Amino acid sequence: MTETDTPKSAKKPSFTSLEICLIAVASLLFIVIVVLVISLATQSNEICTTADCTKSASRLIRNMDASVDPCDNFYQYSCGGWMKKNIIPETHTKYGLYNILKAELEVVLKSDSVLEKKVESEAAALTKAKTLYKSCTNQTLIEQKGGAPLLDMLPDIYEWPMAVDNWENDYGKTWRLEDVLARLNWKYATPLLVHLMVYTDENDSTSHIIHFGPQVSFGLLSRDYYTCKGRFAEAIDPQMLPSNQVLLHNKMELRKLNRNFTFEIDSQKFNWSYFTAKIMETVNVTVPESEIIINNYPNYFRKLKTVLAKYTKRDLQNYLVWRFVMRMVEWLSQPYRNISNTFHKVLTGKTSEVAVWRLCALYVNSYLKQAVGRLYVQEAFSENSKELMEEMIKDIREVFISNLNDLTWMDEETKKAAEEKARAIREHVGYSEDIMDDEYLNNEYKDLNYSAEEYFKNVLQNMEYVQKKRLRRLRVKVNKEEWLIGAAVINAFYSANFNEIVFPAGILQPPFFSKDQPKSLNYGGIGMVIGHEITHGFDYIGHRYDKDGIRKDWWTPDSYRKFLELSKCLADQYSNFSWDLANGLHLNGNKTLGENIADNGGIRQAYQAYKKFVERNGEELPLPGIDLSHDQLFFLNFAQIWCGSYRPQQAVISIKMDIHSPVMYRVLGSLQNFPEFAKAFNCNKSSNMVSDNICRVF
Repeated sequence: MTETDTPKSAKKPSFTSLEICLIAVASLLFIVIVVLVISLATQSNEICTTADCTKSASRLIRNMDASVDPCDNFYQYSCGGWMKKNIIPETHTKYGLYNILKAELEVVLKSDSVLEKKVESEAAALTKAKTLYKSCTNQTLIEQKGGAPLLDMLPDIYEWPMAVDNWENDYGKTWRLEDVLARLNWKYATPLLVHLMVYTDENDSTSHIIHFGPQVSFGLLSRDYYTCKGRFAEAIDPQMLPSNQVLLHNKMELRKLNRNFTFEIDSQKFNWSYFTAKIMETVNVTVPESEIIINNYPNYFRKLKTVLAKYTKRDLQNYLVWRFVMRMVEWLSQPYRNISNTFHKVLTGKTSEVAVWRLCALYVNSYLKQAVGRLYVQEAFSENSKELMEEMIKDIREVFISNLNDLTWMDEETKKAAEEKARAIREHVGYSEDIMDDEYLNNEYKDLNYSAEEYFKNVLQNMEYVQKKRLRRLRVKVNKEEWLIGAAVINAFYSANFNEIVFPAGILQPPFFSKDQPKSLNYGGIGMVIGHEITHGFDYIGHRYDKDGIRKDWWTPDSYRKFLELSKCLADQYSNFSWDLANGLHLNGNKTLGENIADNGGIRQAYQAYKKFVERNGEELPLPGIDLSHDQLFFLNFAQIWCGSYRPQQAVISIKMDIHSPVMYRVLGSLQNFPEFAKAFNCNKSSNMVSDNICRVF
């Protein structure tokens, strides 16, 4: 019998139709189960290995200090590695991600394809930007001229009395404080003692109005540095901060200034109408005494009367020219700049000057922002970024509006008005389309004509150009489509008068944002910034403006009272932080309140928007080499955009002057108030990162 023979006694199995069907179903189920198991096993081992994921993981790992418990000090956990590897450069008083990105932007602007590129045929405005940059970097010629450019033009502001023996007879008889202040204002953009500016009318956001305010700078960093009596800085009340909009908004006729807020110098009364006319006539605008103006600081002008009574005309002329000279030395030769640098070294701890080409790139960008923005966008901006940003803004706006329903302290009437305002917020992303039009750009800078050999004269020309441009707006309607900043800027903004948020092209880069990096990082980075800027529309300044940017009380009294109570919770919480680097000084939670409200709201909205993204699109693939979920990566990237260090002098200055909390406390404060952070990292209730008293406004 061969192996293939079948014994006669053996029978083939027979199955009923039902049995055959059951066997087929069982086999099919077995195959499905095997496929699912293999699929799940494959997914559990799958990671994102794209170039962007790999770079992101490398950056995150490099900057963090995994030896620190994230529930103990999340800032140290996130930024400990960065702080070990990054020493504050001698050219800086503080150093962080912003400084690094800014330095990289400066390199882009300097490159052969931007400000240093020679093009035979291009828009005249672009050529002007390059000419201005060339004049600034022509240090050989600047050094040869020394201080002569400044000394030659000083007679234009009525001479410097120190150099004149018989000043009282030669100049004093015809000298008027109004003339000097007016010329310093309109021609040299140096407002001293009195600051006249044309800005949006807070009661009518479509119109401009004249504002009168105090001197912007007093030489030292703040009034806290002045110990002797009788100085102009004394006229500024410590409580008179720009944040106090009730005290700052005082509408009246121009003639009322002459009646109630004037002062005398050597028995000569200051004439506000004359002063205003001297400025506005330079742009051919007549201002009658019935003109409605805004007196921003009435107490300042009342106190200024007492301070100025102690000084003579010659004293004031000396002071005014000296303040002007202090400002202008930065555009002179190195010996003059060295004197200024020594002065600021004592104040801030900065020991070295930034490279000339960097200063020049920044200078050109500040005065010809539209032209430089065009050059930057052409070189470094991806158009795909704009569409993705607009989607994120939409998501986060909807989260903010949805969260209004959860605010038990806000009544329905106020919630409705808040939703209307949130939906009315206009957005600017990347850059203005106008800057891509040669005709628009050329017309924008048609009155500017630079010489590559006359840097100081170019500087003076810019001062007059910018100031007159502002003054001409008085009789012109507000253009709410206008971009108030350039594209080559690493920052973001909210404007209460315009009720708009702005995200220039410069900030739309990693780690804040990239169309190719994980969305958890985008939402933790630029997403938090979006939420931050939206929340500014409802912080302790923004809440005073309605959906059209008009200053108006649109809150019910009960909601407003509760808003103030919750704001005080935040102010007290941040005031309890003490900073060892600043000699143990406590933060000023009232000064930083607006930014703290925005930070706390921004992180909450961005995280919730990211979770909704995951609901729609599914979980993202893990990053290589870093054992963190994407919820955890969201918080890690948020913290790392604030990695930074301060010099001790700057730490003290920041507490006294900065409206933002120091970067470490921007992270710690906002995360201690957000329970989802503790949940993501499994922090127990006794952890430092879990607050016993959670403060929440939005």
